Amino acid sequence: MARTRYATDKGLIARMGATMFLIGLVFTAFILVVVLLLTRYSTVSNGGIIFIAILLGGAMCFGSYYWSDRIALSTAGARLVTPEQAPELHGVIDRLCALADMPKPRVAIAPTDMPNAFATGRSSKVAVVCVTEGLLRRLNTSELEGVLAHEMSHVAHKDVAVMTIASFLGIIAALMVRFAFYSELFGGGGRGRGRGGANQNALPVILVIMLIGMIVYAISFLLIRMLSRYRELSADRSGALLTGQPSALASALVKVSGDIARIPTRDLRAAEPLNAFFFAPALTTRRGELNMSAIFSTHPSLEKRLKELDKISQQLSR
Repeated sequence: MARTRYATDKGLIARMGATMFLIGLVFTAFILVVVLLLTRYSTVSNGGIIFIAILLGGAMCFGSYYWSDRIALSTAGARLVTPEQAPELHGVIDRLCALADMPKPRVAIAPTDMPNAFATGRSSKVAVVCVTEGLLRRLNTSELEGVLAHEMSHVAHKDVAVMTIASFLGIIAALMVRFAFYSELFGGGGRGRGRGGANQNALPVILVIMLIGMIVYAISFLLIRMLSRYRELSADRSGALLTGQPSALASALVKVSGDIARIPTRDLRAAEPLNAFFFAPALTTRRGELNMSAIFSTHPSLEKRLKELDKISQQLSR
């Protein structure tokens, strides 16, 4: 974590550390099993699948990490704004930077009525904080400050780097499954059967790689989503403690979540690619629905976030 005045939560840090450890453990086991398979049933096509998946996965992660700010701004259709163009917004961010003792990020506004915000960038030097026009219209200054304190906490905690590293395993597993499938679909797995013991085993090895890849992708997906929810709770906590107004952040959460629920689903789906970045997810589960969506969500439920903020309010009032 960068040296700022953002508070840390040892409990959340321990849970995030345990989640990262589990992701690393799955990745290590994954690599060991694949290496053992290739050592026992070595073929050019199988080795090529692994090499290409790791190379392409690494390139995708590097691109996501290095250009995350450009990708997010382009996806949101946002534009950078100067202090003259958005004096109130810049004023709030200036105050938060002074409170947190951190460099000022670039500031952007997205031309959409959906109330939301996000922050991204591989470091505080190239970070950008973006709010939508809908958010600026709906929140008062205290609520806006709470949201921006939450988003700038992601920058201070280097969440883009953490989530990029965590996603590496899932990307490689998904690519490996796809390449193995195409290899078998176009006859790569069955080529040369009968021309040697190793090649006779090409088909079953590819099928095993596909199965392992699917299992690993599923496990890593769930762990990454869990890590994402922890990081959102951490940003809520550190942002509320920085401003000293958890009630303002809670009020903003209620307003944003309530207004998002009234936006047509087709418009929310258009914003879904930025869900992991957003202050509140574009698509949420309705109360009372019985499903498994909670474990697949990038954010904790509204009830969970409000409950944690209420605890902080009680702590500050003592």
